[in-house]
Amino acid sequence: MFFLNIVAASLLLVSVLASYVSPAVAWIIALFGIAYPYILVLNILFLLYWLIIRDKAFLLSLAIILLGYSNLKNQLQLDLHAKPKLDPEKAFKVLSFNTRLFDLYEWSKKTDTKKRIFELIQAEDPEILCIQEFYTSSTRPGFDNLETLKNIRKKPFVHMAYTDTKRGSDFWGIATFSNFPIVRKGNILFNETTNNLCIYTDIKINDDTIRIYNAHFQSNRLQREDYEFLGNPKNKKEKWLASRNILYRIKTGSIKRSKQVDVVAAHIENSPYPVILCGDFNDPPSSYTYNRLRNNLKDAFEESGRGFGNTYNGLIPLLRIDYILHDKKLKSADFKVMEEDLSDHYPLSCRLQLTGK
Repeated sequence: MFFLNIVAASLLLVSVLASYVSPAVAWIIALFGIAYPYILVLNILFLLYWLIIRDKAFLLSLAIILLGYSNLKNQLQLDLHAKPKLDPEKAFKVLSFNTRLFDLYEWSKKTDTKKRIFELIQAEDPEILCIQEFYTSSTRPGFDNLETLKNIRKKPFVHMAYTDTKRGSDFWGIATFSNFPIVRKGNILFNETTNNLCIYTDIKINDDTIRIYNAHFQSNRLQREDYEFLGNPKNKKEKWLASRNILYRIKTGSIKRSKQVDVVAAHIENSPYPVILCGDFNDPPSSYTYNRLRNNLKDAFEESGRGFGNTYNGLIPLLRIDYILHDKKLKSADFKVMEEDLSDHYPLSCRLQLTGK
């Protein structure tokens, strides 16, 4: 049992290191970062076992769990402290959502998914709305999502950027909507052919300027058939091929993502204004992606969230890959994840307030 505990503790230690080692240097470590919550649970079980039989061996797992405490609090909030309170006159709501192209390809197999997405946005009524996987068409009936959102929000301030355009009328990309005037727009392009992008939008709130980053980083591009094929192989050869395919996708995705993240992190460090970073990171809190971008920013989930904060609506449970991070000159409150079955991501929101000039 102690030998097995050593193995489990070693795996947990490697998963903690995933936050600090770039996948471009050692991509295999990123795998353990993804598995951090499950390896953590295993070590907690070992800790409880040794405590029950009153053996000092419990100190092994306890030491590694405490070593990775920063990872743990980024994954789980137990609501043990008072949540921040904001001035209703000065606070504003931010909502971030990967809409999966407003169900363009009917993944949900429900005819009303796009309508329900718009209803949710209208009901939440955020002052700042960041959408990843944005799609709109000026010619396809019923798919002018840009015009629909403009009508819902009744606000003229929009920043859009596209990674793909077809027929001069169909656009795929990313979009930020603001109730506040936009004074500057910019795109952060990656030095590769990709459908991923980050944009920044400077908005004027009274006498202050805040920079909103809206990011969508490289995914691992795992398909449903990858999971199904791995779980129900016809023979060992097929299982090996499926495993190799998944590992290749994770390797490629994590290396590309780390390079994109380095570019955006450097840009944020040079921002002349307080920063809000929203987006689909495609990586958990126990990752190089999160740790590199978090840097001197606060995590709205850690400030006022509850539970596990999982944002991925897919086959992997407890996976948190969407975030709202913000400058220390801002306070956040009322963070929530809306577990609505509208996309393969859940929308998330919080209220923010600038604490100083």
